[in-house]
Amino acid sequence: MSIKNIRLEVMQFLEKNVDSFVEQYLIPVEKIWQPTDFLPNSQGENFFEEVKELREIAKELPYDFWVTLVGDTITEEALPTYESWLMDVEGVDQVENGGNGWSKWIRQWTGEENRHGDLLNKYLYLSGRVNMREIEMTTQHLINDGFDIGTGTDPYKNFVYTSFQELATYVSHNRVSQIAKKFGDNKLSKMCKMIAGDEMRHHHAYSEFVTRIFQVDPSEMMLAFQYMMKQKIVMPAHFLRESGQKISTAFEQFSDSAQRIGVYTASDYVDIMQKLINKWEIDKISNLTDEAEKARDYLMKLPARMAKISERIVIPQESHIFKWVEPARL
Repeated sequence: MSIKNIRLEVMQFLEKNVDSFVEQYLIPVEKIWQPTDFLPNSQGENFFEEVKELREIAKELPYDFWVTLVGDTITEEALPTYESWLMDVEGVDQVENGGNGWSKWIRQWTGEENRHGDLLNKYLYLSGRVNMREIEMTTQHLINDGFDIGTGTDPYKNFVYTSFQELATYVSHNRVSQIAKKFGDNKLSKMCKMIAGDEMRHHHAYSEFVTRIFQVDPSEMMLAFQYMMKQKIVMPAHFLRESGQKISTAFEQFSDSAQRIGVYTASDYVDIMQKLINKWEIDKISNLTDEAEKARDYLMKLPARMAKISERIVIPQESHIFKWVEPARL
């Protein structure tokens, strides 16, 4: 049987548990928080006072913070790209009989994720600290440009990617929450903390999918894990650009801002890699082919190697001035 056919068989085997995955890792629509729970009530008599208070508190937040929050928001707003990508993964079928179990999972995961961009976008608009039209153009560019995360349609590689990426977004939103609290913006802090909570739940889900695959197809799962770590995980917004600029020209400067204020750093990347190695207990997996054994050896040594490289990374001290956030407004 071909590798592709085995992957399809494994996906069909796991699909039997999709309903339990939905029940365990996702929250029903009527019970989960919604963006308006954390924003000024536009139907209330005190709406304008609440907006004024939000804007006053927002004045305390520094430049790199706003750049990072904008970049995080744009990343969340490019959700159509991520949903369409996952719907194309081998083993996912959104057409036959209304879609299979995996397409149900992706739609409901997307429904939860969609709230994140909605909330942050509304906050940015009300804050008055950013150029919303520039942000909207960058978001449209990012959706137009798509992304290439190096997984192809391989479910094993895609689940490694989502396991990593959901944990990375947890780290990012959680750190933004901590910084907002430090500057006295408790409401923004709460928003980002709630988003981070969703990301952690989603991380647990995707990493569980990988755990299940390791149990039934350990060698191929190990090779997929090694492949993704060897080529490095690219961020969903790696094609980020400002208006009038070429594809991918803004991502490095955005990443520098995030690193300067400690939201997401090179050492966080290494920590996440180590967490996945520990979570999947790859040192204990048996019945591996010779090739998969070599892949495991590579993975076990990789975090230490990457840590040494990360220590040598130098981040520019000066902030790049983005069209999204004009210093004069701050």
